[in-house]
Amino acid sequence: MTKIHEGKIALITGGNSGLGLATATTLAKEGAKIAIVGRKEDSLQKAKENIISNVPKAEVLIIKADVSSEKDTKKYVDATVKEYSRIDYFFNNAGIEGLQEPITKYDMDVYRSVIDINLMGVVYGLKYVIEVMEKQAKGTIVNTSSVGGLRGVVNQSAYVASKHGVAGITKNMASEYADKNIRVNAICPGAIKTPMVEQAFKMMNPENPEQAEREFAANNPTKRLGVPEEVADVVSFLFSEKSRYIVGQMIVIDGGQSNQY
Repeated sequence: MTKIHEGKIALITGGNSGLGLATATTLAKEGAKIAIVGRKEDSLQKAKENIISNVPKAEVLIIKADVSSEKDTKKYVDATVKEYSRIDYFFNNAGIEGLQEPITKYDMDVYRSVIDINLMGVVYGLKYVIEVMEKQAKGTIVNTSSVGGLRGVVNQSAYVASKHGVAGITKNMASEYADKNIRVNAICPGAIKTPMVEQAFKMMNPENPEQAEREFAANNPTKRLGVPEEVADVVSFLFSEKSRYIVGQMIVIDGGQSNQY
């Protein structure tokens, strides 16, 4: 039986951990060739080993790059095209949370870093990947926003501002490129058990982060956090032809929790 992503080329930023790694593994299982981008060589190598341990025949290209750098962005896009000749799927995913502080106490250097990685990193990625997809006359993009891109989150103004920006640019790019056979959507995850979310619980309750997690999960209709593989399944669907008429949408993946705020 043919796998749904057989022979497709998937480029994933932040592919060395969390949602990016889970999605890379899921797409590889479905036959895609993978390029993952991250800032640390050692974690990229570990991620590649992790993917191949789950999918022994996987083809995985690792690219060390900083998504907040336009120069590095062009480098990782060019490296992917050089290796695979094209880019069918782009999971524009890399991001950080930053601090949990009121704006009056927020370190502005950190604030700027959150905007540079979460928003400008997405913008740079769109700029250079869309150039490739226009030449191909086809492509599919999924940006990572957040439920924090749809509403406010107390003491996370940098993160919320950046993710609202991702939601906005997604809608714009979807409108501008749908007639060129390039589909753009975004996912809006809630609390998913990733290293970034685990770090957030440590900031919320340094003495007992597990308690912070339990309290947060208790307010979710499902009484649990999500897992990265559940997000990866949604991204895989959005890349597939089964979602071919879904364009410019913010897909919330949060167990229904945002309905209650």
